[in-house]
Amino acid sequence: MSKYRSGRINEEMKKEISNIIRSDIKDPRFTAMTSVTKVEVTRDLSYAKVYVSLYGNNKSKEETLEALKNSSGFIRRELGHRIRLRNIPELIIELDNTIEQGMHIDELLRKIKEHENNDN
Repeated sequence: MSKYRSGRINEEMKKEISNIIRSDIKDPRFTAMTSVTKVEVTRDLSYAKVYVSLYGNNKSKEETLEALKNSSGFIRRELGHRIRLRNIPELIIELDNTIEQGMHIDELLRKIKEHENNDN
């Protein structure tokens, strides 16, 4: 599969999964704000890693992640209706902490800059 095709599939799946999570899942455990940050489909289209970023406290993040993992079959079925692929990949949902890590690094850099300004 060419890189161009896999990139298109990744982006299309990311868009559709985001729409499904936002509008079709009615699980009461969804308490944290959820956004799909990245989707990586294997070359043979058998698996897709879905990286989600969750905003909220730790308890709500855990509940929302568990609800997402439990509803992966529903999401996969809905993808089958919305995307024209011969095989719809099995979804592996993982938590993406890159936004939080970026905020932490930004905070550290801000503190270093303040410390340097106070020394001068």
